[in-house]
Amino acid sequence: MKAFTLDLWEGFNYPGAGEDGFRPTLDCYILKSDAPRPAVLVLPGSGYVQCSPREAEALAIRFNAEGFHAFVSWYSCTPRHHPVPLLDSARAFTIIRSHANEWKLNPDKVGIMGFSAGGHLALSASVFYDRSFAAAPGIDPAFSRPDALMLCYPVVSSGEFAHRGSFDALLGPNPGPDLLELTSLEKQVHSKMPPVFIWHTWADDAVPVENSIFLASALKKAAIPFELHIFPEGKHGLSLANTETYDGDPEFILPQAAQWFGLCINWIKKQFE
Repeated sequence: MKAFTLDLWEGFNYPGAGEDGFRPTLDCYILKSDAPRPAVLVLPGSGYVQCSPREAEALAIRFNAEGFHAFVSWYSCTPRHHPVPLLDSARAFTIIRSHANEWKLNPDKVGIMGFSAGGHLALSASVFYDRSFAAAPGIDPAFSRPDALMLCYPVVSSGEFAHRGSFDALLGPNPGPDLLELTSLEKQVHSKMPPVFIWHTWADDAVPVENSIFLASALKKAAIPFELHIFPEGKHGLSLANTETYDGDPEFILPQAAQWFGLCINWIKKQFE
């Protein structure tokens, strides 16, 4: 396995460039292979304020163990606002698919996984891939659509059950009603988005489970195949829910919820048969 990091916007103008010098990056975990492999792009969460290390490399390594090339995007967060994070994800897909031959990667089997606010971004990438605000130099629109979408306790709705901090960070102060409507993603589901895997916990007191329930209802109405798992216990931010990602807090170890990753692997392998 080769592991290396790329500047997401090397050779192009970074849409979120500012005086602080921040540059989004893409961590790449490429397996040695004679035949093309599927791949997954992982988007960590943390409320569009930062990207959580607990939802990054450990996931990439687990996907590697299942035969997937894996990537982690350290995407733009506040003070950069919509659509800059979305442009980062589209740029990541352009990089991944444009290196398909070199990395022995199947460009038709590239999924995206997002945690919490990273789930909002992954879902945005899956519904907005062909919108004008998702385009910029360095992005190939033909490469932007994920082939499968995996959401872990995702931020979805900007309404009654919103994680308000995520929308404040993504949209800036006092966003207008049209922008809130646009980014309330249960309202943006459409028939051309990829199939979806979702998991959440009923006890999540940061991003209410209603976010996933509303999304599942919208997916059913749009006839998008999905699999939804709701575990009764578990705080927000469980990640793998085991010792690999618990970070010293015993509440992050929850064997029942830790089943989600095996369920997800079975699901994505079925999608990519």
